Amino acid sequence: MTHVTEHPLVQGGRSAALAAACVRGGVAAGLGLGALAVLVIAAWISSPFPDGGPHDVLHTVAGLWLLAHGVDLLRTDTLSDVPAPLGVVPLLLAALPVWLVHRAARDTLDPGAGGRNRPRPSPSGAIGAVAGGYLLVTAAVVLHSESGPLPADLVTAGLWPPAVVTGAAAAGAWTALGRPFPGPRWAVLPRAAGLGLVTLLAGGATAATVSLVLRADRAQGLFLGLAGEWSGRAAVLLLVLALLPNAAVWGAAYGLGPGFALGTGALATPLGLAGDPAVPPFPLLAAVPAEGRGTWLHWSAAAVPLVAAVLLGHRVGRSARTWSVRDTALTALGAAGACAAAFTALAGAAGGPLGSGRLSAFGPVWWQAGAAAALWTVCAGVPTALGVRAWGRRSPRPKHVPAPVPTAPDPTEPETETETEEGAATGGKPSRMPSLKWVRLRDRGRSRNRFRLRGRRSGAAPGTQGPGTDPYDGDPYDDLYGDPFGDTGYEPYDFLPAAWEPTAKPKPEPKPQPEQDSEGPGTV
Repeated sequence: MTHVTEHPLVQGGRSAALAAACVRGGVAAGLGLGALAVLVIAAWISSPFPDGGPHDVLHTVAGLWLLAHGVDLLRTDTLSDVPAPLGVVPLLLAALPVWLVHRAARDTLDPGAGGRNRPRPSPSGAIGAVAGGYLLVTAAVVLHSESGPLPADLVTAGLWPPAVVTGAAAAGAWTALGRPFPGPRWAVLPRAAGLGLVTLLAGGATAATVSLVLRADRAQGLFLGLAGEWSGRAAVLLLVLALLPNAAVWGAAYGLGPGFALGTGALATPLGLAGDPAVPPFPLLAAVPAEGRGTWLHWSAAAVPLVAAVLLGHRVGRSARTWSVRDTALTALGAAGACAAAFTALAGAAGGPLGSGRLSAFGPVWWQAGAAAALWTVCAGVPTALGVRAWGRRSPRPKHVPAPVPTAPDPTEPETETETEEGAATGGKPSRMPSLKWVRLRDRGRSRNRFRLRGRRSGAAPGTQGPGTDPYDGDPYDDLYGDPFGDTGYEPYDFLPAAWEPTAKPKPEPKPQPEQDSEGPGTV
């Protein structure tokens, strides 16, 4: 009876967990849409000359939210009445939806506070349920945007949002499971690829910042000319902040060599700016290099991919000290491929069309940037990984330790009786070989007993010491036998006997016998 009642409860719990995961996905989509709506509505309310009504504002919010997922938009309010595509994704704007989906999938597989055993779906079920709930809201937003000034391109709407949402949900489920790896090589591969990608983007951001600082006057003029009132300037500033990651990707593509397109007839590379650029008046585009041949300052941008590839190879080589050459090279190749694939996706999102005609190609060309990233990381990363591995496997040169030299016996020392290990008294010089005795020690504050070898110089009566001499002073066998375990913390009280060991009683000294006359008693 118990088994019959428990089985439906378990199945119902799993179904409820899947439904809860689907709801989490929908809530994540609503949170991202609501956060963007707050910013757009605040800018519309604060504008002294608002364009359109609340209906147009909601359509603008839907279009920007879809653009953050990689969907191309079509601007219908053009002078030529020909729809113009808009495909440059503000990467900072895309970070919010990705994080919300990641958190929803992670919380779905989380055991809960206190580790209580609540019903949870399988990892694949959680990914599908969260992504399904999110994509249901996405489909509704796409249908809503079709009647506004920024309708979505249906081809890109059916391609990029499922890929972005499923990838973010899979990353969240993997995080909830503790980020498991099938082996040590697989654990090193994403870390090395991430290090190379972060270095590449940081270098690109540095290059873009330096170029923008050198042309700060022109950037300030463009910023002030776009809007006269403070609300418009605040909107322009928010758009600049949303496009800052795009500038980092553009700078990294510039350092890689292919550069970026400034229209269909212009290309900016470290060698120079070729063609007639079609640059819209925007503050970030003031960092575009001037026309003409490149100088040493432009060529120095090539150090960015070189440093990224070296760090990637160093990360692999440091973990490959016990691997074979083949495994090290394959891991470095895998990390280089993963880094290049991630940068290819970022380059594709950071660039795209800004309109029709000459503005149909704007930003990095994704396949050129990805191929250049793979070439740099493979050519510089793999040799670095092999070199770091070989350097880590080198054996240290052994230090030369001189052997102890025994001291010669003193010929002026008088002959005395020596007591051997068996206790027999013999005549001759003091024995230079100490008698050995193993003593068990009770090591205070430690968890085990040790044995130490104690050498004792013979040459005096048992239990006594020669006048003015120390039997342990200057003995060449003290260093050889006094500490066989290499413990420098030797102290004399370590050789006290344990409580269960009998103590050796000292032998009584012989009493002196009265002297007798050699002729015997009674002799006169």
